[in-house]
Amino acid sequence: MTVELNYRQAISRALADELEADPTVVLIGEDVGAAGGAFKATAGLFEQFGPMRVRDTPISEQAIVGAALGAALMGMRPVAEIMFADFAGVCFDQIANQLAKYRYMTGGQARVPVTVRMANGAGAGFAAQHSQPVENWFLNIPGLKIAVPATPADLYGLLRSAIRDDNPVLVFEHKNLFAVKGSLGEGDGMVPLGVADVIRSGRDVTIVATQQMRYRALEAAERLHGGGIEAEVIDPRTLVPFDDATVTKSIERTSRLVVVQEAPVDGSWGASLIARMVTQNWTLFDAPPALVAADATPIPFAAALEAQWLPTVERIVRTVEETVAS
Repeated sequence: MTVELNYRQAISRALADELEADPTVVLIGEDVGAAGGAFKATAGLFEQFGPMRVRDTPISEQAIVGAALGAALMGMRPVAEIMFADFAGVCFDQIANQLAKYRYMTGGQARVPVTVRMANGAGAGFAAQHSQPVENWFLNIPGLKIAVPATPADLYGLLRSAIRDDNPVLVFEHKNLFAVKGSLGEGDGMVPLGVADVIRSGRDVTIVATQQMRYRALEAAERLHGGGIEAEVIDPRTLVPFDDATVTKSIERTSRLVVVQEAPVDGSWGASLIARMVTQNWTLFDAPPALVAADATPIPFAAALEAQWLPTVERIVRTVEETVAS
């Protein structure tokens, strides 16, 4: 039976289903218990599973991630919540030097099935220290998997896959999408890590976008359709592993690539994708790839300035038109 729910509810449902299915799964984080989390994404779980499975922690990101690592090494499957993704800077050492490397440094003898959930992204007026696209900070750290779901169904399925994975997975939940509604179909709803979704077919240009930018890319594609340009839109869903094969197949049809991201250019997943595509598939291109990105500044608090900082539908349309015309 199909179930309608929003992005926030998809988090709670995925966590509840995994807590129910596996007694080794535990949820820890600041205010994840009776308070239901800062964004109410864990509401009801404390009442359903109790304080041994859903545990409030002190305001210490280092302690949250460190405890999750220790629990994983002792046979648990912890889900650690970092309230705002920006706070990953506080526990960067635990993530980059402990979670990411522990399995490698033990020669595969230790499993590290830790899922770290983080509220991510701009557009909701949380200003420079609470709005950053933090997923890009972790691209250069081997050993981590990175999920960036945009829809309730993808969030539900990727979160469940992350919890079941024997490696550390960072799941970024975009806080400007919490009210987005969608449906879960029949079956377990699992979405595998590393498989992109072609959400719109087209022949003239390939657009790759994640999370909030997925929706803007789709809106841009509809406007472009009115002008005779058919854009194919791809949501990679995970940044690590990245489904290069799906993007390559699309470029084989369209010969053009535009990447849209909610982040400045340098050190970003979009810049890395373009570099890989050009290096591996140079002969497929009829025009230089383009990257629609945010400005290289802190994220403004003022609503008008924040809206200007984020890539707009109009910028996407203009960039695609220029790419197709070149």
